[in-house]
Amino acid sequence: MRLTRRALTGLLGTVAAAALTLSGTTSAQAAQAARTAPAAASQSPSQAAGSPQLLAKLTHAQATAKFRAAGITWTSSGGCSDRNNPTCTSFDGLRSATADGAITLKRASGCAVRLTGGTETGHASGTYSHWNGYKLDMSLSSCLTNYITGTFTSIGGSKWKSASGNIYYRESNHWDVTYYNCGGC
Repeated sequence: MRLTRRALTGLLGTVAAAALTLSGTTSAQAAQAARTAPAAASQSPSQAAGSPQLLAKLTHAQATAKFRAAGITWTSSGGCSDRNNPTCTSFDGLRSATADGAITLKRASGCAVRLTGGTETGHASGTYSHWNGYKLDMSLSSCLTNYITGTFTSIGGSKWKSASGNIYYRESNHWDVTYYNCGGC
């Protein structure tokens, strides 16, 4: 069966909206994805794959369920999960690939992973930011530090880069990790 560009564009919009709705995205966000799908269909595959409209975002409950199932723990200095409170640790709006990246790290390293920062306000801004769902903060541990520094490539400035391109930045009291992808999940 041969599809015209128009039929393919319509199908892409419908599939994107359905996938986002099933992943917990609101119907309004799914409708927006369906409206932006025609533009994505006219892009090259590499452009469309990086399109923020097509990336699944998780709710806090969805992310914590994934983390809990993988044995990843988290803590909040404020004992809360409100995304708009900088003392909370929230995963609302976390990219699914970011959650999967942390899970991949835990499985590959065999280390305990304790998250101390997610998508809450109070972090630096930018495209690949905490707020936009690309970053997680992780507690320091000798196991995790030894794995990161022994497995990934040092790129200077207390940063290591995985083969998949993710960046692990050792700050004074935690690892600040930028997940561009799930790291081979």
